[in-house]
Amino acid sequence: MLTWLADYERFWGPLRLFRYETFRALGGAATALLLGFIFAPWLFAKLRELKVAQAFRAADELGILTARNEAKVGTPTMGGLLIYAAVTVSVLLWARPNLYVAVCLLVFTGLGAIGFADDYLKVAKKNSKGLPSRWKLAGQAALTLVAVGLLYFANGETHLAMSVLRAPFFKNPVWAAMPVWFVAPFFFLVMAGSSNAINLTDGVDGLAIGCTITVALVYAIFAYCAGNARIAEYLNISYVAGVGELAVVCAALVGGGLAFLWYNAHPASIFMGDTGSLALGGIIGSIAFMTQQPFTLVIVGGIFVMEAGSVILQVASFKLRGGKRIFLKSPIHHHFEMLGWAEPKLVIRFWILSVLFALAGLGTLKLR
Repeated sequence: MLTWLADYERFWGPLRLFRYETFRALGGAATALLLGFIFAPWLFAKLRELKVAQAFRAADELGILTARNEAKVGTPTMGGLLIYAAVTVSVLLWARPNLYVAVCLLVFTGLGAIGFADDYLKVAKKNSKGLPSRWKLAGQAALTLVAVGLLYFANGETHLAMSVLRAPFFKNPVWAAMPVWFVAPFFFLVMAGSSNAINLTDGVDGLAIGCTITVALVYAIFAYCAGNARIAEYLNISYVAGVGELAVVCAALVGGGLAFLWYNAHPASIFMGDTGSLALGGIIGSIAFMTQQPFTLVIVGGIFVMEAGSVILQVASFKLRGGKRIFLKSPIHHHFEMLGWAEPKLVIRFWILSVLFALAGLGTLKLR
């Protein structure tokens, strides 16, 4: 919305700054951060008034987890509404409208709605199950069809850009022209996988949002590079016209995430709930796909891979080895809690790993 100000630079020279993605990314981050701090007290007070409290699994927890969960009973959830509002308003203000931004907001809104329904059922029924998994997957599948339809059939250039599949450490595309029958399930895998992985990570104060911030920072750089013809040519990555606007979206995620982290840090005064975790994972996965860096997300989002992978391994071990488990409890952050790690120490160590994974992901830009 604010990009139109650049048309009046003849009246005041500094207005030309609104043409530049870097300036607007900084503005988007600052706006999301400010909006988060402004609206957080009102929103959290309203959630407490409505008794929108987190529901925990009852007697199936063990030892230290039971004690920690009891201490968190009554803490409001659905804090993801703050992230959604701050990021969406900031993006609408600072990003130049285009197809990529529209798809991001579509996925962000759609998965936020699915997460909201899940949280609402948890609060209304006072249990930890919420929306059945099949309905979540159905919603993610529907969003995939709409998003891929927009990307694939909007115009020829976007079609060609989204057909290219790249992988880290390879100079040339591993698939130069993916057919639409492959693009749709692949987009679903990236978006739903990222969404569910962040959802699994959201079990300790500040863990999921802190790691999401580092991933968003890296993808802001990826988006800027992919949207700049000279930088893309130098780094030997695909140039995708207009995708640089996703740097503004990522920057807004960083700003909104930092505002939320202020209140979600241990001891948390608010939880994001599935309203936040599903939406954040979905928008990150969508950005990874549209910047042609979907496989790099496995590196950059290494913490999320660890969390989701630990659940998969735990379930497989239990079924294939006659009830034997690999971890004391999954996702893996619960394993370390069971080992006696203090919650702040666990979170900070995972943040450190997240930064290292992020740096490793950035290194793939040159290691080809």
